[in-house]
Amino acid sequence: MGAWAARAIRRVREDHRPTPLRRLSVGTAEVFLKDETALPTGSTKDRTVAAMFRHAIASGRITEGTGVVVATAGAVAVAAARIAALLDLPFTALVPAKADPAVLARIDEAGGRWQRAEQPPAALQHEARALAERWGACFLDHFAEAEPAVAAWPPTIADELFAQLPEPPRWVVVGAGTGATSAAIGRHIRTEGLDTKLAVVDPENSAYFPAWASGARDYGTGMPSRIPGIGRPRVEPGFQPGVVDLVIPVPDAASVAALRWLHHHGVDAGPSTGTALWGVHHLTAVMRERGPLVTIIADGGDPYRETYLDPAWPRANGLDPGPHEDALGP
Repeated sequence: MGAWAARAIRRVREDHRPTPLRRLSVGTAEVFLKDETALPTGSTKDRTVAAMFRHAIASGRITEGTGVVVATAGAVAVAAARIAALLDLPFTALVPAKADPAVLARIDEAGGRWQRAEQPPAALQHEARALAERWGACFLDHFAEAEPAVAAWPPTIADELFAQLPEPPRWVVVGAGTGATSAAIGRHIRTEGLDTKLAVVDPENSAYFPAWASGARDYGTGMPSRIPGIGRPRVEPGFQPGVVDLVIPVPDAASVAALRWLHHHGVDAGPSTGTALWGVHHLTAVMRERGPLVTIIADGGDPYRETYLDPAWPRANGLDPGPHEDALGP
């Protein structure tokens, strides 16, 4: 390994700081929340993207001055822009035509640049790969590369989480986007021989629940998730159903109701954490689990003040939380 690569990998590793645990009571159950909003860009995607950069540098795909391209207008793009700037690497996010202007501004602020795609969203990954090839840049495909990169570069979120807990929990509840987080936690549980079970929550339109229930890894819905960061219209390569004990389908309106419940109880989270909390509620109220349970605050509420956290927006977009609010209690 060359000197630049060694320095770059150390710099990315040393940039990370462990995130804290918070406690919350859900009904009669004690719940620990791994607060990933403490990461530099406020999202758990920070640690996933860091592993992808380290993996790409170690394999020689990224060298000094190599441009980096991603295909997303989400938290992955913001995190990747920041790490590219940390390593003084040119960075471009290829984004859909209707990308959120607030996310584009965050990419700019993190030191990257963005470019609108010319093709439909379904072709975004293909277009970004072709763009990287023309530029002689490295295309980081987070759907294909996140899970193997996280597995190759410990400590993972699972290593950090279980070291912080006073005892192994009864359940860990997470969402799945790339599948890297659930795979890391599931592997840790099995490698360490723990009596902990892993539940994945899945929003509407996502392929993970029907694929897990049917055993069909090629299952597809053809429809995008409405909960940012989790749920996919197809089963991504990083999703490892063999390490998952239960997949809980969650109505999107229930995710909004749980998100509001969290904010009422002082947890400034985003919609995917609402989905996870509804999964915790399912385990405690329906399956009568008493915990302790663990879930992850995947990102904060700031990007969603005018949408999911706005009193009127969810109802105007078919996500009325009203029918689900009483189930969570005061």
